[in-house]
Amino acid sequence: MSFIRKWLRADIQAIKAYHVPPAEDMIKLDAMESPFALPDELIGQYLAYLADAQLNRYPNPGAEELNKTLRDLMSIPKEFGVLLGNGSDELIQLLALACEADDTILSVEPSFVMYGMIAKFTHLNYQGVALTQDYQLDLDKMLAAINTHTPKLIFIAYPNNPTGNTFDRKSIETIISSTEAMVVLDEAYYAYAGDSFMGDIEKYPNLVVLRTVSKIGFAGLRLGLLIAAEETVAELDKLRLPYNINTLTQVSANFLLTEKDEINRNAAIIIEQRQILSEALTNIEALQVYPSQANFILFKAPQAQALFDYLKANGILIKNLSSAPKLADCLRVTVGDHAQNQQFLQIVKRFYHEQ
Repeated sequence: MSFIRKWLRADIQAIKAYHVPPAEDMIKLDAMESPFALPDELIGQYLAYLADAQLNRYPNPGAEELNKTLRDLMSIPKEFGVLLGNGSDELIQLLALACEADDTILSVEPSFVMYGMIAKFTHLNYQGVALTQDYQLDLDKMLAAINTHTPKLIFIAYPNNPTGNTFDRKSIETIISSTEAMVVLDEAYYAYAGDSFMGDIEKYPNLVVLRTVSKIGFAGLRLGLLIAAEETVAELDKLRLPYNINTLTQVSANFLLTEKDEINRNAAIIIEQRQILSEALTNIEALQVYPSQANFILFKAPQAQALFDYLKANGILIKNLSSAPKLADCLRVTVGDHAQNQQFLQIVKRFYHEQ
C-alpha cells in the first residue's frame, strides 16, 4: 500500500473528486456561466485599472471597497453584515467549520453536491431530504427530518441546482421558524429568480443568504458573499482565513461590478433566452422540460447518454446528470446567447430525427 493510502482518511479515499470536464474548443453550456465576455470598449480601461494593483503587497484584509461595491450592486441594506469568500464554496465550508464534530447538515436532494461533500470533509453528518417527484419541497418530510436529526445547518438552494426551480416561499418560512438551526438560503442564481430572502434577514436571526458573482458574468473572479445579521457575520469572520480575497479579484471586481446597468441588461437577456429555449425544448416531443428560475434548464431525455455524447461530438458540452439519484435520464443545459442556444437546439433536433 502506498504512503498516501495509509495516511489519508478512509472516508476521503472513498469519495470521488469534484469533476470538471475539459472544454477546449467547445461551446460550453455545462457550468451555468454567463456567455457574455467583457465588452471591447471596457477592456482597455480595465487593463489600465489593473496596472495600479500592488501585487508585491498582501491584499486589503477587510476588502472594504469591494464590500461597498457589492452592497451597491446587490442593494444590500446597510444594517446587514457581509462576509466575503473565495467563491461561495469557501463560505459553505466556513459555516461547516463553525459547527462541532458530528453536528448535522440538512439539505434537500437533489441539490448542490458541495453541501454533502463539505459535510464529509469537516466530520459532520449529512442528511438529505428527497424532493417530490416534480422536484418540489416536501414540507412534511423536511419538518420531520428537522425534528429527527436536529441539524445545526440547513442549506436550501433558491433556485435549486440542478433542478432550476424555486420552492414555495411559505414552506421555507415555516422551516426557518421551526428550527434553531442556521438556515442558509443559497441564492447563487438570484439575478434570474425574481425573488429573494435577503429582505427577511431582519425578521429571522437564524437566516443567512449566500450569493456569488459567478453566475452574472464573473465566474473567473471566484467571489462569493454571505449576508446576515451583523453579529452573525462578526462571529463567522473569526473563521475566515487572512487575505482570502486576492488583490486581482478585489481590483477587478471594484472595476467590473460597478457596471450595474450592463450586468442587469445581460441578466434580462438570459431570462428572455431561457424562455425561448424552454419553449423550443418543450416542442421536441421526446423531451420533458422542467421549469427554471435560474440560468439553466433541466430536461429529461430518452437515450440521455447518447444525446450527451452526440452533442459533445458536435462541439457542445452540457451536463449529464442521468446517473445521479432522482435524476435518471436528465441533462442540464446552461442558457447561452441566442446563437449558442440555436446551435444546441439544432443538434438536439437532428439527434432525434436520426433515431
